[in-house]
Amino acid sequence: MPTFIMLSTLTPEGVQTVKNNPQRIREVNTEVEQLGASVKQQWAVLGRFDFVSIVEAPDDSTMARVSLELGSRGTGHFESLSAIPIDDFIASL
Repeated sequence: MPTFIMLSTLTPEGVQTVKNNPQRIREVNTEVEQLGASVKQQWAVLGRFDFVSIVEAPDDSTMARVSLELGSRGTGHFESLSAIPIDDFIASL
């Protein structure tokens, strides 16, 4: 299944939501599954982004739907990157 790296930055509203209900992070991961993708790993990070998530989705369209749905809530900004396994990348050259 294709792998994507999703970089997330919380808006001030999103920060307040997570502060008041830290379990909301896991709830969102469950909602991602309902949209047809799966969060495989996730880290809170320091710097420009707040979270880095490894997500598997059947195709680009599903990942786009996930990003659009999450972004439409106004609690975060999301950037999704398609991750190509290095052996596949080298073989394509």
